[in-house]
Amino acid sequence: MPLPERKKGELSVLSAMAIGSFFPIVTVLSYAAVPSLISLGWSTLIAALFFGAVVAYRKKWKELAQPLLWKYVALVTLFISILYYGFYYIGLTYTLPGNAAIIALFEVFTSFLFFNVFRGERISWDYKIGALLMVIGALIVLGKDFSHINVGDLLILAATVSAPIGNLFQQKARNIASSETILFLRGMLAVPAIFFFAFVFGQHASLGNIQEAALFLVINGVIILGISKVLWIEAIHRISVTKAMALQSFGPLATLFFAWLILHQAPNIWQLASVVPLILGVLFLTDHLKLSRYR
Repeated sequence: MPLPERKKGELSVLSAMAIGSFFPIVTVLSYAAVPSLISLGWSTLIAALFFGAVVAYRKKWKELAQPLLWKYVALVTLFISILYYGFYYIGLTYTLPGNAAIIALFEVFTSFLFFNVFRGERISWDYKIGALLMVIGALIVLGKDFSHINVGDLLILAATVSAPIGNLFQQKARNIASSETILFLRGMLAVPAIFFFAFVFGQHASLGNIQEAALFLVINGVIILGISKVLWIEAIHRISVTKAMALQSFGPLATLFFAWLILHQAPNIWQLASVVPLILGVLFLTDHLKLSRYR
């Protein structure tokens, strides 16, 4: 018996979460040889070439003839490929992978604001509590000992603001084209812009540097920016963005574990303390936890 669409969406997002938990770690490993925006540019180019091959194999080129698709994907490129990943990659040069993964959970809060609050819907006490918990969790990891705020953490936080807008247009694009076509076009539009900003910020790398980081760039391009993004787009095509964000909310715990295992960065007390209110906030905002159940 075929799986219901909802189940397919849930399995897709859980698979994307498992792959994505390695994203901050692999990205940081690439920084040993190449700067942040160069790493993003090459990873995006590899992803675009990968999806170009898939589009050619599946004979999907005709989908590119739709002007509306170009409009949607141009907006996705701006808000996700350039703003989200630009802030994320630069932020990772100043903060730990575990911190980045935890703060990225704040995207559930910004998605909730964008998809629910801005539509003028009534906000229940469960949602208000969830929103407050998300803010508390973000403040804990941002402030740490409250003596200073890390600029890298702020950049990751800024990334979460642009993601919901990009996800809205990814949903619209998926209604008229396949995931691989969207990601191919998105990558091809993003690469020139990313390398332009790398030039503006004075980032460059030699051929030797690129070769040294090649393994990590290919992993990021094909698996993390490639396969996991197909899974994500297929997920939000079948279930809501806020539910998808909730299902992947345990990803930061996996990132903390792998960062400890691979980078020898043991989780600190502030990271662990912030995870608790953040995950509780996710569950409240996505109706997986309700006060009414306990009244």
